[in-house]
Amino acid sequence: MRLSCSLGSLLSINEILSCAKTLSETDVDTIWVPETWGMESFAMLGAVSAVAPSPRIGSSIVNVYSRSPAAIAMGATTVDTLSGGRLLLGIGASSPAIVEGLHGVRYGKPLRRMRETVEIVRLATSGRRVDYEGELFSLSGFRLLTRPVQDSIPIYLAAVNRGMVRLAWDVGDGVIFYLRPADEMGRTIRAMRKESGRRIDVACQLITCVSDDEEGAAMERARRTIAFYVAVGDVYRNFLSANGFADEAASIYGEYRSSGLAGVHRHVSDSMLDALAVCGTPKSCKKRLGAFRDAGLDLPILQFNPIGNVAESFALFAETFFGCGVGGGGGGGMP
Repeated sequence: MRLSCSLGSLLSINEILSCAKTLSETDVDTIWVPETWGMESFAMLGAVSAVAPSPRIGSSIVNVYSRSPAAIAMGATTVDTLSGGRLLLGIGASSPAIVEGLHGVRYGKPLRRMRETVEIVRLATSGRRVDYEGELFSLSGFRLLTRPVQDSIPIYLAAVNRGMVRLAWDVGDGVIFYLRPADEMGRTIRAMRKESGRRIDVACQLITCVSDDEEGAAMERARRTIAFYVAVGDVYRNFLSANGFADEAASIYGEYRSSGLAGVHRHVSDSMLDALAVCGTPKSCKKRLGAFRDAGLDLPILQFNPIGNVAESFALFAETFFGCGVGGGGGGGMP
């Protein structure tokens, strides 16, 4: 079973590099690095590629508003070259809160912008002259001075709602899901394969928390992560409301509006936790991961959520899923 890992916002730069180095000694498929309002993804991916010389590396995700398509193509080409041809380019529309609140760019026409970005990135990284006339972008007269190592950098589209899911199957090499119940994801995968007539690589970032105390730390950490995204993210809140968790989403958002984030995790029910996260003891985490695999997921992305001391937490996480702790040797991965 292919298995990958996301190292991100809850970690420092040095912690990411340390964890990546450990993972490089296992059979991890891909090390993904996110970008929100902290670390810049392409710079981190270049650094990760230096300490982890074997696994593929991926952006999960770079949004298509804060950079032009040409800038995304240049960043991807640079990282692919630095890594020796190991990049998976994950891109997404992000959210109005980040795009407008942080980057000061108007959020609009996400499907059109995503489609044109994919087309331009593929054109630019092919080495051909960039002459493109679209609804949103008009480019002419340039050819990138550098080429990626890969003939074609795989592009994965982050998708929540059905329109972006369809676009991922239409133009993407892969799709990245997040906060998606296994049963709903299974139905979506089957429907899209039938509708599109093609198979793409299906990845899903799974909130993952491992602890020897199943009833305590791991479940609370996972609840806090789920509640944060439901509280602050309209897209995820609306999606989960329409897919079996309307009461939980309303309670989380209501408390967030009245009291902030401190207590919102209390409204994440056991069923919601079970549907969206891989958490608990090592044994229960492996069992839960199997449910996502059975739904048709090709590439689980285990989002490492540290509990307490980062080094100790990552040692247990790495041992559970990849067969090695911090400083350990190669691993056998999941059976």
